[in-house]
Amino acid sequence: MAKTVKSLEKNISGNLPVIPLRNLLIAPNTITPLLVGRTFSINAAETALVSDRKIICVAQKRDPMSDEDPKAKDLYRVGTLSSVLQVMKLPDGNFRLLIEGEKRISIEKYRRKKKYLTADYVGQDKLLKESQLEVEALMRSFRRAFKSYVDLNKSIPEEAMIPLTEAESPEEFFYYALSNTQIEISKKQQLFELTDLFESISKLYRIVIEEIQILKLEDKIDGTVKSKLSKLQREYYLNEQLKAIHKELGITKEDKIELIEFKKKLRKINLSEQAKKKAENELKRFAHMNSYSPEYSVTHTYLNWMLDLPWEEPKIKELDLITAQKILDEDHYGLIKVKERILEYLAVVKLAEKIKGQILCFVGPPGVGKTSLGKSIARAMDRKFVRLSLGGVRDEAEIRGHRRTYVGALPGVIIQSMKKAGTTNPLIMMDEIDKMSSDFRGDPASALLEVLDPEQNDSFRDHYLDFEYDLSQVIFITTANTLNSIPQPLLDRMEVIEIPGYTAYEKIHIATKHLVPKVLQEHDLKGKVKITYSKKTLEKIIKLYTREAGVRSLERQIAKILRKIAKKNVEGKLKGLVSVKDKDLEEYLGIPKHLYSEVNRKNSVGLVTGLAWTQFGGETLQIEVIKVKGKGNLKLTGQLGDVMQESAQAAFSYARLHAKKFQIDEDFYKKCDLHLHIPEGAIPKDGPSAGVTLVTAIISILSGRKVKHNYAMTGEITLSGKVLPIGGLAEKLIAAKRAKIKNVIIPRKNEPSLTEVNDEIKKGLNIILVERIEEVLEIVLN
Repeated sequence: MAKTVKSLEKNISGNLPVIPLRNLLIAPNTITPLLVGRTFSINAAETALVSDRKIICVAQKRDPMSDEDPKAKDLYRVGTLSSVLQVMKLPDGNFRLLIEGEKRISIEKYRRKKKYLTADYVGQDKLLKESQLEVEALMRSFRRAFKSYVDLNKSIPEEAMIPLTEAESPEEFFYYALSNTQIEISKKQQLFELTDLFESISKLYRIVIEEIQILKLEDKIDGTVKSKLSKLQREYYLNEQLKAIHKELGITKEDKIELIEFKKKLRKINLSEQAKKKAENELKRFAHMNSYSPEYSVTHTYLNWMLDLPWEEPKIKELDLITAQKILDEDHYGLIKVKERILEYLAVVKLAEKIKGQILCFVGPPGVGKTSLGKSIARAMDRKFVRLSLGGVRDEAEIRGHRRTYVGALPGVIIQSMKKAGTTNPLIMMDEIDKMSSDFRGDPASALLEVLDPEQNDSFRDHYLDFEYDLSQVIFITTANTLNSIPQPLLDRMEVIEIPGYTAYEKIHIATKHLVPKVLQEHDLKGKVKITYSKKTLEKIIKLYTREAGVRSLERQIAKILRKIAKKNVEGKLKGLVSVKDKDLEEYLGIPKHLYSEVNRKNSVGLVTGLAWTQFGGETLQIEVIKVKGKGNLKLTGQLGDVMQESAQAAFSYARLHAKKFQIDEDFYKKCDLHLHIPEGAIPKDGPSAGVTLVTAIISILSGRKVKHNYAMTGEITLSGKVLPIGGLAEKLIAAKRAKIKNVIIPRKNEPSLTEVNDEIKKGLNIILVERIEEVLEIVLN
């Protein structure tokens, strides 16, 4: 805020340094702070300070091109003779000056010196021709108007009125009012250049009146907008101001572009009656919404989801079973029984008008091709394939979606998959359905009951969409590693197809025909590196460097060998066709990482070979029992689970009950302890299928009879000696074949599932079916 000072009374002239002012006018009778940063202005100020502290302040015309170094043509011809009252040099080299305006002057000529600008000037007072009464009347009206102006303008303090009231002359009054009126600098300069003082005050008075009207209108607009604002809308205050201004100016708002687009989509899409009614209601609400309201974006997202979903009935293409068979054979080797089941399923789909009731569940170890089988089925049926992983899902809302009341709500994975597919009849594969869990947020497995139930999924209701959506044309295929963790009601809705692990023969074929070319393609080395594997080499990789039912680890080992050979090729150590021999494997892959349990190769007392199922496939178990002096205790080691420990207790009780039958001292339990151990103690072991093996080992050690080494066995037992069926039969037979054991004893009740086992697995095995443990003991004990 400028302060008043007394005016000089005599006319003066001379030559003084000039400071051009940007967007500022210093009037006589005022004191103004000034920051000086341009080099020539600093030089002018320094020159004034070493002489009489007098300097000329003149406004600069607005011209960006001449801003830093203005010429005479860029400066006005009327300025103010001023004195430098105070000076402060800032750390950055700039000056902060306190300038006192003394007299209005006219510039006769600007002169350019080496370091700054000077000007020849002459003093020029404003003239007053009107009578004192007219001037006084004008000044009184001006004071009243200026008070209103100060009251309305928040940036001018109330104290601004005091000097205006106390002004001693009309000229002092004008200069002070001019300094404190917030208008463009060009308008101020025009008023400053006028010679007639009465005209100057009159024009400034009219400008102040106009400013008052503008401020009142702004205040009205502010009041209108603020009355409509809620707490959440304050951040949009400026946009609402703009709307109110448009209203004052009579500007009408056109229809929202988004609304027009949504209406076009709604006309084109064949929505269900329920969805159409919902969409129309949402569009009505959307049309009256403020675009800055939080509800606007929620409704916008909802309409996008609704209208982007597929609604049209798909064109059903003719299904060719021969082509489907060809695609399955191209993508997967072996799995004959599985392929046959899939083709039967596709035949039903071809004959039926709808695919109601056809939901498959592929169960098998990791890496056997469950997911890729789903892709092959989609390719064979010419349908869109969408995969979603359910592993780790523990929130029901991930399946059904969140209700729109939640911030950031979205539909569940089912509706998201439908949008991604873009058709009403895709093939949706739900991977790892056995890995779902539940907590306080709900049970996702229960939410899937509706999705996978053919009687209900034609009216699936997602919480976000809140209307029924038809999933009956979708083919659902699920995958799992085990059925144990899948709830029974969910399992009941699916047709289970078991995919066993591959035999070594199948893995060799898969590696030769599929994995080696695939790895070369993925590394972009096809045609650049030539490599062959002998059957013996692949067998050794499978046996010593992988431990799996599938072929993922085998693929990684083949890729590892390829990278080593590629490195040698680049170094010039290997050229042309490279044949990987079994003796080279340690160089490429290091020492063997997986040594399968070595089976006993001679008849022994208390040592029996059992068969077990693991997540990596089948395994052989060497069960050892020793007898020491004691009081009939049974010690179990090898990290056995609860079920296996119970099987051991049952076997021990069976031995006590039938001791006489097997020529065992009936009081043995009073004289000795038994220690039962299963090697590889770091690996947890559990399950009831080792029952027959445990009984055989205990009877052998107590009777002293040797167990034939070329037999492996599996089966659960009861206390009465019955042999009950087991699971994972195919994998266990593969384990026996890999261990080169030809005779395998299994429960007779597994005879139906034996027909499901690939003939390639059974080839070369003597499979013996038993109903009671006595049959086993008769066969294997010498």
